[in-house]
Amino acid sequence: MKKETSIKLFEEKKVRTVWNEEAEEWYFSVVDVVGVLTDSPRPRKYWNALKAKLKVEGSEVSQNLGQLKMLSEDGKMRLTDVADTECVFRIIQSIPSPKAEPFKRWLAQVGNERLDQLQDPELSIKQAMLDYKRLGYSDSWINQRLKSIEVRKELTDEWKSKGVQEGTDFAILTDIITRTWSDKTTREYKQFKGLKKENLRDNMTNTELVLNMLAELSTKSISEVSNPENFGEHTEIAVQGGEIALNARKELELKTGKTVISSLNAKSVIMLGVDTSTK
Repeated sequence: MKKETSIKLFEEKKVRTVWNEEAEEWYFSVVDVVGVLTDSPRPRKYWNALKAKLKVEGSEVSQNLGQLKMLSEDGKMRLTDVADTECVFRIIQSIPSPKAEPFKRWLAQVGNERLDQLQDPELSIKQAMLDYKRLGYSDSWINQRLKSIEVRKELTDEWKSKGVQEGTDFAILTDIITRTWSDKTTREYKQFKGLKKENLRDNMTNTELVLNMLAELSTKSISEVSNPENFGEHTEIAVQGGEIALNARKELELKTGKTVISSLNAKSVIMLGVDTSTK
């Protein structure tokens, strides 16, 4: 099945989800759902106990569960129990919680919004804006971030059209682009910002986002006219795209006397109210 992973917010709490395009159905991380409903410090332990109880009772819930890889707290993709909307409703009935009714309404809203977004992609953008605003990002940063998402999609669409495989190949090419313009691998960049599992782009300043967009846009444009025939040629183009942003970065740093690569992350920016266009 074609899958699209994302994180939804319920009362500021994250719920990992996967969208099954073929079935037009959401799958929700059961552990995250349990965490929302119970406020338990150990939602996985709570769920394991509940799952065993439901199995003994012969509940259909245990039969309708699935497992998918999702990003875990340690930053790795790990198999976790998932349930579709109908199954989640049944799980909710097994957990006494004052949040049950609000969460049911939220589930219905998530489903309706996704179907609406398939008909009108502009709604996806509006939803992303609302999610970022809830997390405390500034309007100017949100506009840059949404543009960066568009540029990134254009690049990955170009890679797909040329036969590049999603997953490892995408990660390798992305790392080459990042390392070329920033002088840091993606991992080094995240470490520099004090990140672990967080998304690097969600923790870039406006200037960093702009330069990263320039690198990716340049890579896509060069690929379109070069028509690379193998992965080696794609890596060469990734370097070329990154070099365009690197040259822009060096010239900006020369003119301003300021380092573009910033150790700031989203948490520090939001807490301190720092201007994200600067270091």
